[in-house]
Amino acid sequence: MAHMYILRCRDGSYYVGSTRDLDRRLEQHAAGAVESYTSSRLPVELVFAEEYERIDEAYAREKQVQGWGRAKREALIRGDYEALAPLSSRARR
Repeated sequence: MAHMYILRCRDGSYYVGSTRDLDRRLEQHAAGAVESYTSSRLPVELVFAEEYERIDEAYAREKQVQGWGRAKREALIRGDYEALAPLSSRARR
């Protein structure tokens, strides 16, 4: 199984990633072993995850969510799916 996940960093920012092994990846983030956005923003907390059959599906979802603003990511984290469409840049135009 593959996952798209969102971490909340110490500074309140969000990191969106994808992986084939969520537990291992979270351990890597927590240990600062991932040279990425999170390594200077520890500790991090898993706030959202979705499971996919294939890694390419998780990666596509990662790229989609990375393009979203903070309010839309927070609606996804809350499970407020009705709020997602109005927060779309297309809907605001």
